[in-house]
Amino acid sequence: MSTRLTLFDSPLFLGFDHFERTFDRMKKSGADGYPPYNIEQTSDHDLRITLAVAGFTMADLDVEVEQNQLIVRGRQKEEEEEGRVFLHRGIAGRQFQRSFVLADGIEVRGASLHNGLLHIDLERIIPESTARKIPIGSENNGKALEMKSIENKTNPSKTKG
Repeated sequence: MSTRLTLFDSPLFLGFDHFERTFDRMKKSGADGYPPYNIEQTSDHDLRITLAVAGFTMADLDVEVEQNQLIVRGRQKEEEEEGRVFLHRGIAGRQFQRSFVLADGIEVRGASLHNGLLHIDLERIIPESTARKIPIGSENNGKALEMKSIENKTNPSKTKG
C-alpha cells in the first residue's frame, strides 16, 4: 500500500487537511473548461467573476455559496423537438457546474445576467486586527506564575468578581 505525501503532510500545517480536500475538488472540477470565465479586480476590495453562459436564462442558472466555495450551476430545459429537422446540431444544451474556492473574508455581493454573461460580484472584507499583547511573567521558585495572576497584576479591575 502506497501513501500519498503532500505539502499538507508537514507538521507545520496541522489542521489544514480541509485545504487538501478543497484542492482535490478543484482538480476534478477544473478539468472541464465550460463555461469559460474571467476574474477581474474592479477596485481595491472588489472582484468580479464573469461566466459566458449564452443561451441560459436566469431560471436555468443557480449560484450558491457552500463552505467557502462559490458554486455556479446551469441546466437548460430540453426544447420540444417535434417537427424540427436539424441539418447540423452544433449548439448543445448542456449542463455545467463551475466551482470557485473563496478565501476567508470574501463575500458574494450579488449576481446579474446581461447579454449572455453572468456577473458575480465579490467583496474582500478587511477584518479588524485581533492582535493582543501577551504579558511575560517571571518564574517563582522554579515555577512559572499562572497567567491569571499576571493578568490581575496588569489589570486590577479583573480581580473583582
